[in-house]
Amino acid sequence: MHIRLAAPADAEAIRAIYNVEVLGSTNTFDMVERTREEQEVWLNEHRGVHPAIVAVERAAKARGHVGAGGEIVLGFGSLSAFRERSGYAATAENSVYVDRAQRGRGIGRALLAELLTLASAHGFHSVIARIAGHNETSIALHRAAGFELVGVEREVGRKHRQWLDVVELQRLL
Repeated sequence: MHIRLAAPADAEAIRAIYNVEVLGSTNTFDMVERTREEQEVWLNEHRGVHPAIVAVERAAKARGHVGAGGEIVLGFGSLSAFRERSGYAATAENSVYVDRAQRGRGIGRALLAELLTLASAHGFHSVIARIAGHNETSIALHRAAGFELVGVEREVGRKHRQWLDVVELQRLL
């Protein structure tokens, strides 16, 4: 496995991984699947200081969603602007998604580590993770990477007929 910046040809693989979570989980509060066009726009917005990355393997080693160069996309991550006001410019928000068939292999840990390296290299001071409160796996992943709990937003989301909390964690770089 290796990690690289996401390429335009990874859009469909990223979309496939993400849309499974949209339809079948509360790990994202999106409720409508992304279209190919929306995924391409998202990728274009995740360049420069707010990159998208992918964890990939050669097709001979893994099965799954094919990305650029015929590699299998195992998962993806991104940095996004935390807030639009310029005073927040030194803070980024991270997201990490791993293909359900690939979980338990350390892919999320590797993606998060690379996002933190990129955040530091791009001059960010702080990284925020906003995680659905029931997602103990993601919360544990972030805690293991040095994130600390800074708050819980109670019942701020609703999906699949249930109220959802958001746990906010932060890591200073």
